[in-house]
Amino acid sequence: MSSYHFRLATLQDKPAIIAFMNTHWGSRHPLINLPDFFSYYYQDGDATRNELNFALCLQESGEIAALCGFLPSSQERDHIWVSIWCADKKAKGSGLELMNKMPDLTGAKLLSCNNIRPNTIPFYEFLGYTGAAMQHWYRLGTVPCRLAKPASLTRLPVSGDGLLRRFETAAEMEAAFCPPEYAKPYKDHWYLARRFFHYPRQEYLVYGGMLDGVCRVLFCLRKVEVEGTVVLRLCDVIGRPALLPHFGQALDRLIEEADAEYMDCYCYGLKEEIMESTGFTLREPQSETIIPHYLTPPLIENLDFYLFTSNPEGFVMFRADGDQDRPNTPC
Repeated sequence: MSSYHFRLATLQDKPAIIAFMNTHWGSRHPLINLPDFFSYYYQDGDATRNELNFALCLQESGEIAALCGFLPSSQERDHIWVSIWCADKKAKGSGLELMNKMPDLTGAKLLSCNNIRPNTIPFYEFLGYTGAAMQHWYRLGTVPCRLAKPASLTRLPVSGDGLLRRFETAAEMEAAFCPPEYAKPYKDHWYLARRFFHYPRQEYLVYGGMLDGVCRVLFCLRKVEVEGTVVLRLCDVIGRPALLPHFGQALDRLIEEADAEYMDCYCYGLKEEIMESTGFTLREPQSETIIPHYLTPPLIENLDFYLFTSNPEGFVMFRADGDQDRPNTPC
């Protein structure tokens, strides 16, 4: 029987959480030490909220032995992403025990994590999760490449009768788009408004994919201007994946209007034929192609993302899921 005690955190635990992370993480984590990030991620944007999005493993003394920060994808809070998992190395087994108890502690029906270290996949699989690599897709523009180093300049043909409508406000998005309830994870209006219209440190472009005058898909992008060139990042797509090829030409027009050298997308759970029909090319791991992830400042090398999920059936993940696609902000 475990000698540890497990519970969810409250606002009174915040100083202890910050102190524990600064002692055991190995560096000052920006999501912990920057007040706006801590409030946004772990208090749902309300700095006075008493409940914190942390689960704690406590020693008999009451001191923290391990902690796990998590992020809900909807107000229902039954689909969550793990954000931070940290344990005191002297508290043997505390981290694994806490992760094993996360579904019961949080009530989550689906638990996943974006951007895990590949060498930790065996730990998650030991606990019954599925680990996998995300795919990195890109579509070149027609302007010369200054950051990307593609092995081929071939652009797949695109078609599609879909149009893109820019949503300037969350209210416009909510009036036009109904998030699919079957999605795994399910992202509701509350999450989409917070994540793509009220994010604290960078702006997103949100477009409704319109078919026959109805918004069927939501495209969430970020425009990055660096060293005289432009990159478009497709950070999230909400809607039925089979509809994406309808918007190949429309996405191409976004690339052309921005004079972007490429649009890229990290994702998991989308069929390759769907992405190719939408105009994207897969960056194969063995390819000489380089599509940089770090742009501010530019680091001309590839980056692979790994994930875990408690249920891979029908599960999708994109770059902005969890606590990813955030600016490189010192603290």
